[in-house]
Amino acid sequence: MALDPVAYQPYTDPDDFIREVTDRIWVQRDVSYIVDNYEPDSIVHGGLGTVVGRDGVVEGSLMRIAGTPQHVGQAEDVIWEARGDDAFLSSHLVFSSDENLVDGRMTRIRKRTVANCLYRRGRMVEEWVVRDELADVLQRGLDPDEVARGLRFRGYEGSMLKPAPSDVLTAGDSGPRADDHRPECEMVLEFMAEVWNARRYQKVSDYMVRDLFLHTVGDQTIVRPDGYQRDLLALVAPFPDAQFAVRDVQTHHAERYAGLRIAVLWTMHGTYRGTPAFGPLTNRPVDLLGVSQFLVQDGRIVREVRVFDEIALRAQINATRGDGEFTEINIY
Repeated sequence: MALDPVAYQPYTDPDDFIREVTDRIWVQRDVSYIVDNYEPDSIVHGGLGTVVGRDGVVEGSLMRIAGTPQHVGQAEDVIWEARGDDAFLSSHLVFSSDENLVDGRMTRIRKRTVANCLYRRGRMVEEWVVRDELADVLQRGLDPDEVARGLRFRGYEGSMLKPAPSDVLTAGDSGPRADDHRPECEMVLEFMAEVWNARRYQKVSDYMVRDLFLHTVGDQTIVRPDGYQRDLLALVAPFPDAQFAVRDVQTHHAERYAGLRIAVLWTMHGTYRGTPAFGPLTNRPVDLLGVSQFLVQDGRIVREVRVFDEIALRAQINATRGDGEFTEINIY
C-alpha cells in the first residue's frame, strides 16, 4: 500500500520517523515535542491501564525522564505497516542498558519496551506500550511483590474494552490493514492458537526452528523448544483457564532487521486460581497486555521477543485482593 509522505514527514520513512522522534523526546529530552507529536485526545494503553489525553503523556514522560536522566533507548526493531494512505502502525522494540545508581553503586539495568503506535498524518492517535518492569525491579535488588503493592491498576478504556477483532488480518484495533505476508501471518496465528491456547505444547517444533530464541521478561533469554514450552507453562500456570486474544498484527520485511518480522498485539484473559505464583489466590479474572515480535525465515519462526509488564500484572492481582496502599502513580 502506497503511503503518502505526509504520514512521516520530515523523515525518510516510518522507521526513520519512529527512531528519530523517540530519540528527540527520550534522549535529547525535548519533552515539549510531545505536544507537537501527539493529538490532544490521544489514547495510551499500558500495563496499568489507559491514559486518555496528551497531558497525561507529557506528565508521565517528564517523570520517567527525570527518574533516569541518563537513559538511552536503542531501537532494536521497528515493524511498521500502512493503515490507509496517510497513516501507519509501528511496533517499536526499544532496548536499554543504562547505568543507574543503586544503593550507592552504579548498576547496569537491561530491559526492553515495545510501543505500538498508530500515527495519522504524523500525529499520534493511539498507543499500546508494554515495558519489562520486572527486569528493572530484579536488577535493582527489589522485591517484585513489594513494588507491586505500591502501584494502582487503573483499568482499561476505549478499544481495550471491545471484543478482540474477529478477523485480525483484515482489521485489528488500529483499523483495516493491507493483506501483507498472509501465509506467514496465518502460520504465526495458527501457532498461537495451537500452542498458546489449545495447550498443544508438543507442536512448538512444528512452527519454530530447533535453535529458537525467546527473549522475554526479567531480561531472560530462553532457547530450544523445551525451554519455550517451560516458559509458556510458567506463564499460564497461575491462570489455568488463560486464553490469548490477538488484537492487532503488523508485518515488515527489512534486511536491516534480518528479514520478515510479524508483530502481534495480544491480551491474556484468565482467572488467578492456579499456581499461587503471585501470593494467595483470588479466583478473580485478570487481563494482561503484551506484544510479541516474531522473526520468520523460510516459513519458520526463529525468534520471538515477548514483552509484558509482570509488575503491573501483580498490581492488578493485588487490586482484586485488597492488598497495599494504592496511590495515583505514573502509568505512562
